[in-house]
Amino acid sequence: MPENLHLAVALDGAGWHPAAWREPGSHPRELFTPRYWADLARTAEQGGLDLLTVEDSLALQSHDPFHADERLDEVRGRLDALLVASLLAPLTHRIGLVPTVTVTHTEPFHVSKAVATLDHTSLGRAGWQVKVSGRALEAEHFGRRQIAPVAAADLTDGLPAAFADLFDEAADVVDVVRRLWDSWEDDAEIRDVETRRFIDRDKVHTVDFEGRFFSVRGPSIVPRPPQGQPLVTALAHRREPYLLAARGADLVFVTPGFAGTAAEILTDIAQASSDVGRTGEPLQVYADLVVFLDAGGETGQERRSRLEGVAGEAYTSDTTVFAGSAAEAADLIGSWAELGYHGVRLRPAVATDDLTAIVDDLVPELTRRGLHRESAGATLRERLGLPTTVPNRYAAV
Repeated sequence: MPENLHLAVALDGAGWHPAAWREPGSHPRELFTPRYWADLARTAEQGGLDLLTVEDSLALQSHDPFHADERLDEVRGRLDALLVASLLAPLTHRIGLVPTVTVTHTEPFHVSKAVATLDHTSLGRAGWQVKVSGRALEAEHFGRRQIAPVAAADLTDGLPAAFADLFDEAADVVDVVRRLWDSWEDDAEIRDVETRRFIDRDKVHTVDFEGRFFSVRGPSIVPRPPQGQPLVTALAHRREPYLLAARGADLVFVTPGFAGTAAEILTDIAQASSDVGRTGEPLQVYADLVVFLDAGGETGQERRSRLEGVAGEAYTSDTTVFAGSAAEAADLIGSWAELGYHGVRLRPAVATDDLTAIVDDLVPELTRRGLHRESAGATLRERLGLPTTVPNRYAAV
């Protein structure tokens, strides 16, 4: 059992329930304003959470994960997650900022310099969540490749070859992003006015990557990030993304109840790490949990039932859904901690209401039980117990 269970929150629009935007405290007219996101981030930081993630995609949200719809009763539209994180960097001080970045249609050079910049502007609190896009609609926005339409039923017996390639491509993106972060050594910037040398050219390196899907020469245009290597994360539901995470991520978010029991998933992650020959720091595993907590004079189950009535259908998720009190949620989270999970990423059903309940009720309950304490450290890697000195692969030994 980890010494300290880390806590994250996943922010997505008005919340993870489709009818969340219709709640009185949701402020739907502010969803695309800086104040809305700043308020959520400050609440999470004040509650002692270690990091927040911001969801993103390259197409409008849809009730069907693989096909567009024309529904009018759910939130459609979102702000760019990485730019939201950049907005939050100077408005927060301790919490980690981990935006989602879709890599399938995004150049790794762009990802590398954007996340490195976020690490500089947040003073070492940046990370990113790697996302693979298998939606034909997203590919059509770019016109550079074709992705055949699929349905969930097509993926039950393994991924089609084209989909498997997307995960291999994503692994190459992560590799190149990390190489570009190392392309500047820590002391490459001299800034010597007398000798008129701003950088030591011998300490800025090309990466010269040649792969199946792309080639990148480098170096980056952004000096090495304060953390050396900002946090790399992935959301994984099955073996292929487990392998992607094991190959290149520091942390993986998993979905108990969808991809198997909490214990089975840990076994699958360990197997994936063994299969790719992962060495060094073990992959940290966080369980995702949708929460409807007791709040506003209603029990969590009453709130869930009422929101389902508003939506006109039962709520389902790709992970475990909890409805109840903070004490009951702590029981469940404690059972996962005993299995060896490093942390939990909480998905508030209603962003404003459930995040407040997380901070006011759940975090104190977990702290009282000795499961969580606010992590120390100036950088995100420090807060999560990851090595803070990351060797540069291109530096002379």
